Amino acid sequence: MKNIFAFVVFLMTSMTFAQSIRFDGFIQDEQKNPLEMANIMAVNNGTKTMDSYGITNDKGKFQLTLKPNTSYTIKVSYLGMKSKEILVATKSENMVQNIVLDGTGIELEGVEIVREMPVSIKGDTIVYNADSFKSGTERKLEDVLKKLPGVEVNADGEIEVEGKKVSKLMVEGKDFFDGDTKLGVKNIPADAIDKVQVLRNFNEISQLKGLENDQENVAMNIKLKEGKKNFWFGDVTAGTGVAELDSRYIINPKLFYYSPKYSINLITNFNNIGELPLTAQDYFKFTGGFKNLMKKGGSNFNVSSNDLGISLLRNNRAKEIETKFGATNFSYSPTKKWTLSGFGILSTSKTELETKSQTTYLGSGNQDKRDESTNQKNNLGLFKLSSTYKTSDKFQFDYDILTKLTKQEEFSDLFREQIVQNVSVSESIFTTKKQNPTSINQNLNLYYTLSTKNIFAFEIQHLYQDENPFYNANLRTQPFGDDFLTGYNSGQSRNDYNQNRFVKTNKLDAKLDYYYMVTPKSNINITLGNTYSYQNFNSHIFQMLDDGTRNDLTDSQNNNDVDYRFNDAFLGFHYKILTGKFTLTPGVSVHTYQMTNGQLGSDYSQNFVKVLPDFFALYQIKKAETLTYNFSLTNDFTDINQLAEGYVLSNYSSLFRGNRYLENATSQVHSLRYFKYNMFNFENIFANATYTRKVDAIKTKADFDGINQTSVPYNSNLADETFIGMGSYGRSFLKNYKASATASINWSKFNNIQNEKLSTTESFVQNYTVKASTNYKNLPNIELGYNFMVNKYSGSTFYTDKPFARLDYYFLKSFAFVSEYEFYHYYNRNKSVDNEYDFLSASLIYQKKDSKWEYKVSATNLLNTRYLNDDNFTQFSTRVSQYTVQPRYIIFSMKYNL
Repeated sequence: MKNIFAFVVFLMTSMTFAQSIRFDGFIQDEQKNPLEMANIMAVNNGTKTMDSYGITNDKGKFQLTLKPNTSYTIKVSYLGMKSKEILVATKSENMVQNIVLDGTGIELEGVEIVREMPVSIKGDTIVYNADSFKSGTERKLEDVLKKLPGVEVNADGEIEVEGKKVSKLMVEGKDFFDGDTKLGVKNIPADAIDKVQVLRNFNEISQLKGLENDQENVAMNIKLKEGKKNFWFGDVTAGTGVAELDSRYIINPKLFYYSPKYSINLITNFNNIGELPLTAQDYFKFTGGFKNLMKKGGSNFNVSSNDLGISLLRNNRAKEIETKFGATNFSYSPTKKWTLSGFGILSTSKTELETKSQTTYLGSGNQDKRDESTNQKNNLGLFKLSSTYKTSDKFQFDYDILTKLTKQEEFSDLFREQIVQNVSVSESIFTTKKQNPTSINQNLNLYYTLSTKNIFAFEIQHLYQDENPFYNANLRTQPFGDDFLTGYNSGQSRNDYNQNRFVKTNKLDAKLDYYYMVTPKSNINITLGNTYSYQNFNSHIFQMLDDGTRNDLTDSQNNNDVDYRFNDAFLGFHYKILTGKFTLTPGVSVHTYQMTNGQLGSDYSQNFVKVLPDFFALYQIKKAETLTYNFSLTNDFTDINQLAEGYVLSNYSSLFRGNRYLENATSQVHSLRYFKYNMFNFENIFANATYTRKVDAIKTKADFDGINQTSVPYNSNLADETFIGMGSYGRSFLKNYKASATASINWSKFNNIQNEKLSTTESFVQNYTVKASTNYKNLPNIELGYNFMVNKYSGSTFYTDKPFARLDYYFLKSFAFVSEYEFYHYYNRNKSVDNEYDFLSASLIYQKKDSKWEYKVSATNLLNTRYLNDDNFTQFSTRVSQYTVQPRYIIFSMKYNL
């Protein structure tokens, strides 16, 4: 596969070289100084089309690939200088010519040239002309972004530019579903996109730009074509099809309206073909644009989720998925000073999962083999309302409220085989999980510029969270003895365990920042902040007897009634200075902590003061080449879930009880990042290394009876360590080719106590990917790639080989063909696990030029693969799984474009 991949890349490159000549040189000003990031393009005088374009490097060098024996107009532009045009007639040999621009300080015809350039740069903004990269097969924003140099879109719909995650997606400057890019990349029509603007060093508060270190912040703004503004646009798709045993359907209307004063987006999707516009994973990590106010504070207090371990989709694939989805997003400006915006999302899905797994427990070698069928119902709701009032450049007032409503149910029927010391015991187990969590997050911000030297920012955020998970397990064997569950009636034909849990959280974060500009290149930042949290935890274990009556386990060890108060008041100081090529920001914060948990008729309190330093350094090697170092020392605090000392059912074979005497852990984090981006050939080099050492970490002491587990947390006096490294290299070749290579490693070492013995476990995960693609207008385009993964967990090693390919071709001015193929070879070191499977999908689209109707035939899982594999690792066990996926189906659909 590797040899074929290399041969195809070589063949494509050789064909291009044989049909072209190179025209290069340097662009300079009148004093012979090189002009970096000057735009240059070649317009074919015969066809009036642009055959090649380029952007100069830091030495002012350009390189164009032109046709031999052709007449061209070479257009050159540079911000703040007079544009220039020269005539060039190529022959069969390469050509060299230097170009000098006049420094008039006037941008003559600059707007026209920038508009025509496929890629241009204005300060911190990269502008991609979308039509320059489209081949005709693109149907949504995701398809366009994947063809842009330096831009990647992963399987979760997250966008990365220059190795950095895009944190905000906008359309015409208006937020598109705050905090999420997936809905945008999967739904914005490709034919509506005019420009893609990448906003580097982004800060949505203009008053704070330059005061903080925004180098990692990237936003993206989509500019629409003129015909899409002040008009409704979008499409309505309806389709039907067949699988092996039943029918399939999809109904997917999408409507958009944008004007200077307001915008409306409507997205709906009803289907049973496995399309999930918003998964449960997406829902729970959806921030709605809310940020971590205390990222500079040095404390880490995260409110955990009582999600009962409801099964999550792997690769968004399951045996059956049916979903109903509706979302709307709006923005309205009653006046020039005031803007209202918000969104509402409703999603209902029914999912059927079928999994076979084998868990091996470290140390004992005991095994737990399961064959499990699960049915889920997920009802998810997200609602946000935002208000921004900006009277002038000196004052801004923001308010946001985000509400999450959830109703989830999961019913599982599993057959389990326990193998303990080579003795096998089998039984059927039935479990039920239900939860209806609610959360309301509010944010209020005030920004005030007193003068050019004095700026104030006040931010306050409140979280209210109400969780009520219910768990039931019905099994034959009794996993926990009477010593653990006092009052339990063991003389029953089945063991029917139940637990109710109620957890309420109120958390308030507030901080006041004062910025003083010492010089134009340095400022002082003083932060006064406070985090206050109050939580209440109630739980109760009970048993249902054979006669239908309820046996309440009233002993205190089976119940919890706990409250927990946490307060962190701190004062922070940071000094930022730009000196030469360096940006330095040393800082320190002084914290006073107060913690009290009340349970079992008494209170336990901790009070202490701690000083936490941090440091940021940026070395600007060149305009688009940087080296960044970050250091932080943080205090990590647990929430109430690990403090409650009564037993909690983790699952039917695992009991957990908290430890009210837990203390905080301290994390020391070092991060080094290198980045280089060369617009001359769109070379993109990115490398990142992060080392974390956590002392006094909250660890788990676990006792195993066979495969049944009881555990309690404790503060370890041994340090946990992790190292994460990642590097990538990508570039474009000869305008129509793009290639990249990526490598990542993740090493971890953990310390726990297992059956009264200290246990140290390590994991080492490696991931390597190479890929190359073409981007022709009138020829078939292909992407070839290879991914190799190694997962090593304390003596077990699993490998995955994954070559993949994609073909798209727009032909006869009406047809678009797209096909994707993935092959998986999953195996372990001794080949006791050795599986191969592959996926093939294809679609053929017909749409006449200027027609509003589109007809599509698509087929998914053409090879009818039934199962996928994966593995995971905990600090006590390794697990290998095989899960069922949807069968082959064929869909015929029609789309009407508004």
